[in-house]
Amino acid sequence: MNKQPSSHWSKIIVHVDMNAFFASIEQRDFSHLRNKPIAVTNGIKGSCIITSSYEARAFGIKTGMKFIDAKRLCPKLIRRPSRPEQYIKVSEEIMKTLNDVSPDIEIFSVDEAFLDLTYCQKIYPSPMYVAQLIKKKIFSQFDLPCSIGISNNKSTAKFAAKLHKPNGITIINPCEAETVLSKYPVTELCGVSRGIQNFLNYHGVFACGDMKKIPISILGNRFGNIGRRIWLMAQGKDIDGLNLISNAPKSIGHGKVTRPNTCDVDEIKKIFHYMSEKVARRMRLHRYESNLFFVGLKTKKGWITDQFKTARYLNHGRDIFALCSKLISKVQFKYGVFQVQVTAMKPRPTNLQHDIFHHSESKRKILDSAVDKINQRYGELTIAPARIIDKLESPDVISPSWRPKGHRKSI
Repeated sequence: MNKQPSSHWSKIIVHVDMNAFFASIEQRDFSHLRNKPIAVTNGIKGSCIITSSYEARAFGIKTGMKFIDAKRLCPKLIRRPSRPEQYIKVSEEIMKTLNDVSPDIEIFSVDEAFLDLTYCQKIYPSPMYVAQLIKKKIFSQFDLPCSIGISNNKSTAKFAAKLHKPNGITIINPCEAETVLSKYPVTELCGVSRGIQNFLNYHGVFACGDMKKIPISILGNRFGNIGRRIWLMAQGKDIDGLNLISNAPKSIGHGKVTRPNTCDVDEIKKIFHYMSEKVARRMRLHRYESNLFFVGLKTKKGWITDQFKTARYLNHGRDIFALCSKLISKVQFKYGVFQVQVTAMKPRPTNLQHDIFHHSESKRKILDSAVDKINQRYGELTIAPARIIDKLESPDVISPSWRPKGHRKSI
């Protein structure tokens, strides 16, 4: 698996995966946390675990677990409130360092990136050399661990990076990729959802090596290009190249885990208002607007959701919260709320030309711009609606698809 090729590859893709990124930064910045089981949560009293250190994972602690449940597994577990601004700052610095290794880079998320080294093979003697170079740069500059996977396509490189965590290097030679993958479950491939898994299992496909039992058309007819791509991925092939241009995101959203069994309607409204302002600010920051919004809240009976299509494109918190209020008015809060979600669907680049028939709208855009500049300089939501002021201590949770210049569209 780690054998070096005797000649140049037709394509070399490197996947860099920062190990337990948020938790590792906490352990780095606070020396008393090193080698301790820690869980990063959404606030000092956060009930949901965003990520955890490898010392905590050894006890079976996983992302998404309730902190109270994790504490039962590991009584000495230390809770750390998330610090999104610090994570983003470190991520941006790491991505700049990776850009020095190769200018062809796709920032996949806050803690992952792909590099295309195809045209750098005359500079770097071998894939192993460049993997060691990257690890050395990241450790010496940031004192953080990472795992690296290398192959000739994105899917196989990403899979390779998972094989030896933490702090490992795995190189899968293209001629060995199909054999290496054959014994692993198809769920190890990125993008295989529960629905796709069930469909594959129904057709007798459980491991990647089973994929050839069915023709590519079966997956293609059911799931389109995604299905065809998964069929190829299972055999160590992936035609998708690096996304070097930051495409428009499919959605921009914010969710929040509430206090357990929250039944206070006023508190739920405040949380929805807070999420609406955050979504709106992110849309304006990246110059997007939308006329389609998903709003939802989760109780023990499941999700209660609604989707709203507006006549005009929006990116103002008050307008988005008005849509949330429509959902709230329909709900009888017999059961406590555990989570809320506000998402702008299919955002488009903002039309910079002011609507000449809506002078008040133009004034509001100018005001939004001024407020955004203040918040960007002095901290998010330094200026905010009065009703959500007590929510300002609730820290952000970074979206898995975060990128410095937007959000990734897909793998």
